[in-house]
Amino acid sequence: MDTPDRLSNLQQVGVNQRSPAKAKIALFRSLFRGREDVYARRFESRRTGRAGYSPACGNEWVRGICEKPRIKCSECPHQRFLPVTDDVIRWHLCGQDDNGGDFVMGVYPMLLDETCFFLAVDFDKATWLDDAAAFLETCRQMNLPAPLERSRSGNGGHIWFFFNEAIPATLARKLGAHILTRTMERRPEVGLDSYDRFFPNQDTVPHGGFGNLIALPLQKRLRESGKSVFLDEQFAPFPDQWEFLSSIRKIGRREVEEIVRVAETRGQVLGVRLPPESDEDEAAPWTTPPSRRRAGTSIGGPLPKTLELILGNQIYISKDGLPPALRNRLIRLAAFQNPEFYKAQAMRLPTYDKPRIIACAEDHSKHIGLPRGCLDDLLQTLSDLDIEAVVRDERNSGQPLDLTFCGELRPEQAVAAQAMLAHRNYRLRKDRGCRVADRATPGQYARIGASTAIATTMDRATFRLPWTAPSCHWTHRRWP
Repeated sequence: MDTPDRLSNLQQVGVNQRSPAKAKIALFRSLFRGREDVYARRFESRRTGRAGYSPACGNEWVRGICEKPRIKCSECPHQRFLPVTDDVIRWHLCGQDDNGGDFVMGVYPMLLDETCFFLAVDFDKATWLDDAAAFLETCRQMNLPAPLERSRSGNGGHIWFFFNEAIPATLARKLGAHILTRTMERRPEVGLDSYDRFFPNQDTVPHGGFGNLIALPLQKRLRESGKSVFLDEQFAPFPDQWEFLSSIRKIGRREVEEIVRVAETRGQVLGVRLPPESDEDEAAPWTTPPSRRRAGTSIGGPLPKTLELILGNQIYISKDGLPPALRNRLIRLAAFQNPEFYKAQAMRLPTYDKPRIIACAEDHSKHIGLPRGCLDDLLQTLSDLDIEAVVRDERNSGQPLDLTFCGELRPEQAVAAQAMLAHRNYRLRKDRGCRVADRATPGQYARIGASTAIATTMDRATFRLPWTAPSCHWTHRRWP
C-alpha cells in the first residue's frame, strides 16, 4: 500500500484526471494529511435532520457496547476508532462506501505530537469572495502558494497551506495570523473574528479530544454540483482538479519560521495588545511595554490631516475618506487578546466558543464606534501619525446632582480618589498582590470610586468594569 510519504514524489511526476485511481488517492493523502489513526464521518439524523461529524468507530451503535449519546466518543471505554486507509479515501472521492451509503470524510489536522501537515483558513461571511481575494493577494505578495477551495455549502471558502513536513501547530497558526493581520491593513472588513477560523484552531490537543476537524474537498456528489472544488484566479473551478493539486508547492519549515520570526519582531502576528498576564506571541517578553501594546508601524499612503472624533455613548469616527489601513489601526485599539482563551489552552481544555481576540469596536453603516475608554490611546495614535484630532462632544450634559458622599475613606482610598478626580477619564484597578485594604474586592473598589466621583463632581459618571467584575452588584443593588 502506498504511504503519504512515498507518494509526495507523485507531485513531481504529475497526476491528472486520466491518472489511475491509485495515483489520485496517493496524491490526495500526501496533501490532506492529518491523524492517520482516526477520521471523522458525516452523519445526518433522519428524525431531526441534524447533521454533523463523529469519529468513525468499529463499535458504533453496537448494542451493549456503544452508549452514544450518553457517553461521548472521546470518553468511551470501548473505543475502536477506524484508521485512514486508501479505501476510506476512495469512499470519500466516490461519495459512497462499499454498502452504498453516502460518505463524507473529515480529517483531524493536529497530530498527537501537536504538529500538522497543513493549515486551512475558513471564510464564510456574505463577503467571503472579496475577503478571500484580499487574503490571496497577500499570499501572492509573500510568494506563498495558497489554493482556494469553495466550501461544501457553496457560500464560503477554504484557503489551504501545505507543508513538506509536519510543523508545530502554533507555528502554522502564527503564519496564518500574520497573513490575516497584513490583509486587514488593506481590507479591515475581513474582521478580527477570522483569527478563530483556522484548522487546526488550537496550539495544543485538548485532554480527551481530537481538536477541530475539517471536511475534505472533492467529494463526488458535491464536486458534481460545483462545490468543494478548487478555484482559479477568476473563481471558476479548475477544469482538471487533479492536475492543479499535483502542481501545488509545499512550504518548507524554515520558510515559515523566518516569516514568523520577522512578524514577531514587528508585532504583526496578531497586531493587538496582549492580555494582562500573558506573554503569548512575544519573542522577547521582557521588552513588552506596560500598555501591553507594541508601537504601531507607519501607515503607507495618504492620510487625512484632521480627523473628527464625535463623543457620544461611543467615540464615532466617520468612514468617509478613512483609508483602510487607518481604519484597521483604529479598530485594533479596541481589541485585545482574550485571557480566557489562553487559560483554557494552557490547561488543555476545549476553546470552543472562546474567541482568541475580544473586539469591542462596532461597525456602523457610516461610522466606526470605539469605546470611550479608548480616547487616550486614540489621541496618541493620531498624534503619532501626525493627524490632528478634532473632538466634538455630543454627550448629554444632564442636570447637576445634589449628592453627598457619607462614607469615610481610608487614607489610601482618599489618595486614589484624589488622583482619579484629577482626570476626565480614569480607571481604578486593583493589581494582584497589591493589598490596598484587607478583604476588599474589585467590586467594592469600583463602588467606592463611583460614589466618591459622583458626589464630588455633582455629575454623572461612567465606569468600565473588567469582564470578571461583579457587575450584578450595580444592577441589583438597592440604592436609597
